[in-house]
Amino acid sequence: MEWNIASAKQQFSEVVRLAMREPQVIYNRNKPVAMLISADDFADYQRLQAQQQKSTPAAQFADIRAILAAEGTDGIDTPPRVDRPNPFSDF
Repeated sequence: MEWNIASAKQQFSEVVRLAMREPQVIYNRNKPVAMLISADDFADYQRLQAQQQKSTPAAQFADIRAILAAEGTDGIDTPPRVDRPNPFSDF
């Protein structure tokens, strides 16, 4: 459900009760300014945020390289280079 600030203040207990089921968005002049979520959802958000901070792209690439090294491959299968005709060299 969507709430404006005034109605959210007047019916705060109802906003909290509904937040237990799904996030409640609070608007000010038709722009979202806040969201009330359950404590469980917030705990999930904090775990996700902590996990994302630990995992940088460089760390993810390092993990991938370690997995590929353990498998005995570099992960890139490139065929040997074959020269092809160059029409500009014929001039």
